[in-house]
Amino acid sequence: MAGHSKWANIKHRKARQDAARSKAFTKIIRELTVSAREGGGDPGANPRLSLAIENAKSVNMPKENIERAIKKGTGELEGESYEEVTFEGYGPGGVAYFVECTTDNNNRTVGEIRHAFSRNGGNMGTSGSVAFLFEQKGIISIEKKGLDEDEVMLAAIDAGADDVKAEGDVFEITTTREQLYAVRTGLEEAGYTIATAELQRLPATEVAVDAETAAANLKLMDRFEDLDDVTNVFTNMSMSDEVMSIAENM
Repeated sequence: MAGHSKWANIKHRKARQDAARSKAFTKIIRELTVSAREGGGDPGANPRLSLAIENAKSVNMPKENIERAIKKGTGELEGESYEEVTFEGYGPGGVAYFVECTTDNNNRTVGEIRHAFSRNGGNMGTSGSVAFLFEQKGIISIEKKGLDEDEVMLAAIDAGADDVKAEGDVFEITTTREQLYAVRTGLEEAGYTIATAELQRLPATEVAVDAETAAANLKLMDRFEDLDDVTNVFTNMSMSDEVMSIAENM
């Protein structure tokens, strides 16, 4: 679990900065389409699709957009054929990167990811070169306001969660990859409102960086997240709040 809170801080920073609602829609639409293609269009029998639908609703995506994306996935409507691909490599200072993408043109995506690495002081690696440094977990966040931590913890554990931590203004609940949907459902049935629920790759080991190295890596992260095909960027970078503050202003 090392590096979880630091990654969460960076994740929250990016979430605050990303004001492009249309881009958020694009990523969710692709997830809806891929989920429906792989597991069918019935959310009751497809936990991944059900989770994608809930995430779509959380950003107020219109119902017709959700239904159209699902139908494209099941083949009821014509549309782009997306596939999920991942890329690995190292950024400035030896920081490990695991980049998840959903694309309809793998050659384009490979070129864009390679270019982002090379132009920002990094190197794209081969498959498996950094994957072993990360563990995939489900992360659910619930806003703290008005909630009792002990009650949230009991409800989460009863639903099958592994851990509950207070992080800033939210409770972050950790699950196994397989239990993410079940825990989310259990918490909702217990009356809790879910802010986010997603799979993240948490670093097993961290690389502590100074402000200059942090700034260089934040620039690389920004470049990745500007790419339409990129759905998630995970690193094992660790920094203090002071270093983060300096890096963000460099």
